Amino acid sequence: MFTMREVTEDTYQPRLERTARALVAGGLIAYPTEAVYGIGCLPGERAAVERLLQVKHRSWRKGLILIAADIAQLEPLILFPKGGLREEILASWPGPVTWLLTTQSGIPAYLSGGRKKLAVRVTAHPLARHLCIHTGSPLISTSANRSGRPPLKRALQVRREFGDELDDLLVGPLGSLERPTSLRDGLTGQILR
Repeated sequence: MFTMREVTEDTYQPRLERTARALVAGGLIAYPTEAVYGIGCLPGERAAVERLLQVKHRSWRKGLILIAADIAQLEPLILFPKGGLREEILASWPGPVTWLLTTQSGIPAYLSGGRKKLAVRVTAHPLARHLCIHTGSPLISTSANRSGRPPLKRALQVRREFGDELDDLLVGPLGSLERPTSLRDGLTGQILR
């Protein structure tokens, strides 16, 4: 069972540490992102990823998005293109642009949906970024909703919808986006969403 408290200056650090501990222990959490609440876990925790997919009623074949605190957290997972497109990707981060980039060999199929590309973003959202820092890992970031339903934007909605299916709920402000981040192809630059 999780508690639901707004993150303030007094509770910011302890709550982040508690939520990070839940992640490291293989937990499933909800947290604010740039536009909506997200549900996430550590990408290396296969049981947690399977649980996330079950909770969302989502097929692993759709692939997942990973967010990170910095580029160094993503480099073991993806290959950056060379030239101008690489510069465009790097200039968009940290920020609300998710890029579909070629994976390094050995990436689990459950992350990429079995494809040779993985959706990644260096987040500018302070709470999401600090979760990545505290765990020392990228974080799976999928919208807090059941598959086919609208993403949730309020902590109370998340609690009502998912209740005890989550190990923790980090309550805090969303970013200023109205819709989830844009998705772009890392080989062509094309906007996919």
